[in-house]
Amino acid sequence: MGFFLETLFGGLMVGTLYALIAIGFVLIFKASGVFNFAQGAMVLFSALAMARFSEWIPQWLGTAPGFATTAMAMAVALLLMVGVAWLIERLALRHLVNQEPITLLMATLGIAYLLDGLGPLLFGSAVYSIDVGMPKDPLFILQNLFEGGVLLSQEDLYAACIAALLVAALSLFFQKTRTGRALRAVADDHQAAQSIGIPLSRIWVIVWSVAGAVALVVGIIWGSKLGVQFSLSLVALKALPVVILGGLTSLPGAIVGGLIIGVGEKLSEVYLGPLVGGGIEAWFAYALALCFLLARPQGLFGDKIIDRV
Repeated sequence: MGFFLETLFGGLMVGTLYALIAIGFVLIFKASGVFNFAQGAMVLFSALAMARFSEWIPQWLGTAPGFATTAMAMAVALLLMVGVAWLIERLALRHLVNQEPITLLMATLGIAYLLDGLGPLLFGSAVYSIDVGMPKDPLFILQNLFEGGVLLSQEDLYAACIAALLVAALSLFFQKTRTGRALRAVADDHQAAQSIGIPLSRIWVIVWSVAGAVALVVGIIWGSKLGVQFSLSLVALKALPVVILGGLTSLPGAIVGGLIIGVGEKLSEVYLGPLVGGGIEAWFAYALALCFLLARPQGLFGDKIIDRV
């Protein structure tokens, strides 16, 4: 039972990170009606910026690395992602208002390739590390219930808590603030939102900035765990089956979908992997997403498709 709980907790913690990446996809889709293929590139770009500014700022200030310089690096990286969001709206999205969704989709593909090339060009292509002070030592819990206790990773636990807090903050932002309500209005109908005075360009800058901030948090967490390298953009692809499972228009769906896939792939790898030679964790999420596409294309919490004749 203890081993099962270890696997379950590990899946839940990874699932919160998947959910956090998926929220970036959902934010862009709700505001523009297009699937943002640049989200993975944004994760890599923000992680590279954070890693390099963490090295450069102590050198510029002539001080030793510490909490203050790490916080400054995080703030500079966040400002950079807001600047990237402003440039995306100014140079690309502004000229594509009311265009076909496929046009916006191709624009996000172009942005993804641009960021994939621009990140290594500006910050280098080596494998970098990010240290934000999260403890990496293992933690044993429930020792009174199970022999040897249940082993947890403190880093994963901290990461899951950060992801959960950010998810809660975003949910409150969308539901309780005036800007959040404007974002939801734009998601429902661009032209109707413009007709009542909601500036579409400002909304797109805000939503891409929020998506950039989410990408920065994800990049820092995954960069701390795996190192900052090109594979981070591939990790973000796990959010694709998450949003298919939860629904492209639902923030709660992104959360639930991330947890289901995180737990499902861990349990299937541990208990079914030995029966089929392993490797289930690599494709489990995509197989589950394919099943949902066949049975319920809108996902668990997505808007129902209604055809009127």
